[in-house]
Amino acid sequence: MDELFLFQFPSIPNPQNETPQDKVLDYVVPMDGSGNTHLYSSMGSGATGNDDDDDNGEKKKLMHRDVERQRRQEMATLYASLRNLLPLEYTKGKRAISDHMNGTVMYIKYLQKRVSELSYKRDELKKVLNSTGFDHGMSSDGAVLSTAVVHQSLDGGVEVVISTGFGARALTLSRVLELLVQEGLDVVSCVSTRINGGLAHTIQSEV
Repeated sequence: MDELFLFQFPSIPNPQNETPQDKVLDYVVPMDGSGNTHLYSSMGSGATGNDDDDDNGEKKKLMHRDVERQRRQEMATLYASLRNLLPLEYTKGKRAISDHMNGTVMYIKYLQKRVSELSYKRDELKKVLNSTGFDHGMSSDGAVLSTAVVHQSLDGGVEVVISTGFGARALTLSRVLELLVQEGLDVVSCVSTRINGGLAHTIQSEV
């Protein structure tokens, strides 16, 4: 009897059942019976995250631009308001914001000096008025005495309000005006009003 030889061949995988895989790009290409292929990438999930980050970055840039634009508009409004408060001699021929700021500093120093001078004049005037015998109420002989109030007015000058009475110790308006001139004050206006048989005088003066 002829000898029977048995050969065992290794199994050859069916190409249709094998799932090819790209070793470099890590793409899996499953194939179905229709011949259609579907591409799947292991990096596909990361692409969506990058798009979201880009969108958030653009939104932040737009918000930053809006905030910066609003800040510049507000600063421009404040600079315009400040410029309108300054006298013309501090802004004439000056367009730069830095020049306006320097003018503002100079104007503030001028106002501080003026306030100090007026305060000194006010105090000196009070001393002079007190030395002339100003008092309140009535004297022992029944004469109505004069009273005076000295304070700084809203426009930076000195305002004197006196109520003249009658009697030997009463101070007249002319004497008060003379005292103001002696203290270096210029009388701008004087308004007199009759009150309770006497006169009340409001005198506006400036340095």
